[in-house]
Amino acid sequence: MSIDSSMDKVLERRNEVEAQLSRSAELSNKQLADYSRELSELRPVCDQIELVRRLESELKDAQMMAAEAADDADMQAMAEAEINLLKHQIPDEKAQLQLLLLPKDKDDSRNAILEVRAGTGGDEAALFGANLFGMYQRFAAKNGWRFEVMEVSETGIGGYKEATATISGNDVFARLKFESGVHRVQRVPETEAGGRIHTSAATVAVLPEAEDVDIDIDENDLRIDVFRSSGPGGQSVNTTDSAVRITHMPTGIVVSQQDEKSQHKNRAKAMKILRARLYDAERARVESERAAARKGQVGSGDRSERIRTYNFPQGRVTDHRINFTLYKLDRVMTGEALDEVIDALVSEDQAQRLAEGI
Repeated sequence: MSIDSSMDKVLERRNEVEAQLSRSAELSNKQLADYSRELSELRPVCDQIELVRRLESELKDAQMMAAEAADDADMQAMAEAEINLLKHQIPDEKAQLQLLLLPKDKDDSRNAILEVRAGTGGDEAALFGANLFGMYQRFAAKNGWRFEVMEVSETGIGGYKEATATISGNDVFARLKFESGVHRVQRVPETEAGGRIHTSAATVAVLPEAEDVDIDIDENDLRIDVFRSSGPGGQSVNTTDSAVRITHMPTGIVVSQQDEKSQHKNRAKAMKILRARLYDAERARVESERAAARKGQVGSGDRSERIRTYNFPQGRVTDHRINFTLYKLDRVMTGEALDEVIDALVSEDQAQRLAEGI
C-alpha cells in the first residue's frame, strides 16, 4: 500500500470515528470509551498527514510562482527561498509521518507484569536480581507509574531469587517490552575478598497484563493447591493455608502466591499472573510466525537470549542486540538513564520495520 493510500485510509477512519461519537447517546459506555481512545490515537497521525499535504501544496504554489515570475527578480528570489525551505522541511515531516503510520503493537498501551529471577551466579545473581527489580521500581516512579510488588522470594543477604510486580500506567508495556531476556552483571561481589570480578546473571520477563476477555481459562484445566506460607528465614509463619499454587495442566505453567494473608487474594493474584503468562505465550507464538524471516529482531522477547551486560568496573551498560553502549551505569541502575537505552531500542525497532515495510 502506498503512503498516499495509507494517509487516505487514516483520514477516512477518523471521519468514521467522529461520526460514531457524534451519536454518543446511542453508544454503550464501552463503545464510547473505545471510540474516544481510538480518536485520541488517530488525531496526531491526522494532524501530521494534514501538515505534510499542506506543505506539499505550498511547494507546488511556490514552484508555480517561480515559473510565472521569470521577469521579476525579487519575486523569483522570494519563491526560490520558499522552495528551498519547503524541500528541506517536507522530508523531515514525511519521515515523522512514516513512524506514526507504522502498525501499532496492540499491547503497547497495556499494563505489564514484571518477573525477575536470579540466574547463574548464586548469591551474587540473587543480589543482582534485587538490583534490577529496584531499578525498574525507580524507573516506574520516575514515569509516574504504579509499581505493586506481588511476590518476593528473598535470600538471607538481601538478594531476590524471584520477584514479581504489576506496573500500571500510560504505555507501560510499550516502554518495557524490550527488557525481556538475560541480563548479565560483571562486578566484584561484596563477599569477594580477593577483589576478583565475577560474572552472574538474572532473567527478566515483561508480560502484557491480560484481561479476563483475552484469555478464557477453563477451571477444569486448573489444579489448585493450598499450603501454609512462610516469610524469609522461616519468620511470619501463617497458621492457616493461605498460600496458593495453581497449575495449568495443559501447558504445565505453575504460579505460586503467598504474599497476602487471605487465600482469596493470593488466588486472585496467582490467576492474574497465570493469565498474563498464557497471553504472553500466545503472543510469542504469533510473533515468531510473523518474524520468521526477520534476523536479529530487537523485540524477540527470548528469555534465554543474553541481551545486556552491566559492567561495574568500567561503569558501562551494553545492549548486545543493537551494539549500544552507555557509560552511565550508576544512573541506569537508579532508573534515571534507563530511558536512553530504551529509546535506542525503540528507534532500532522502528528503523527495522520501516526498512522492511512492515
